[in-house]
Amino acid sequence: MITVVLAEDQNLVRGALAALLDMEADLAVVAQCADGVEALRAIETHRPDVVVTDIEMPNSTGLELAAEIQARKLPTKVIIVTTFGRPGYLRRALEAGVTGYLLKDRPSTELAAAVRRVHAGSRAIDPELAADAWSEHDPLSDRERAVLRLAGEGVRSAAIAQQLGLSEGTVRNYLSEAIGKLGAANRVEAARIARERGWL
Repeated sequence: MITVVLAEDQNLVRGALAALLDMEADLAVVAQCADGVEALRAIETHRPDVVVTDIEMPNSTGLELAAEIQARKLPTKVIIVTTFGRPGYLRRALEAGVTGYLLKDRPSTELAAAVRRVHAGSRAIDPELAADAWSEHDPLSDRERAVLRLAGEGVRSAAIAQQLGLSEGTVRNYLSEAIGKLGAANRVEAARIARERGWL
């Protein structure tokens, strides 16, 4: 029996995914979670073979969850099921140790097949999306990304500086670099461009 934890913030989608997986004789959903923090607790409690997670969730994203699983050296494999078919997201997911990446518009039978494939030690990633991920370069550094993410949420430079333990001048420098790299007119446009490409 392959054990699965589900992490998805939309109740209806989470319930549908659980029902789909539970219909399979060799798969068992052992926990359903609304965010990455809850999912990490469930993973540490149940030690599932696989976690199926969305990317965008409150408190902790699917990418942050994957990175935390990797950092804690937990054996659970990660499959991301998302609406975001953006190469930047996939690339960051692969860097965080994700071994499965499916889009929500794929046939439902593919999810169970992906869980089995990932559990067996293989990857389950859309090949076209994978090719795009490595052909598109993300120009942002981790610091620029962190600063730009907060700026895009409307946080002022002084508050960003305080939150990240930087000086205000350093925050302005990071923002200026990010704006220049993305060819944007201002911080809001730079955040929008980066988000659309899956770099935030």
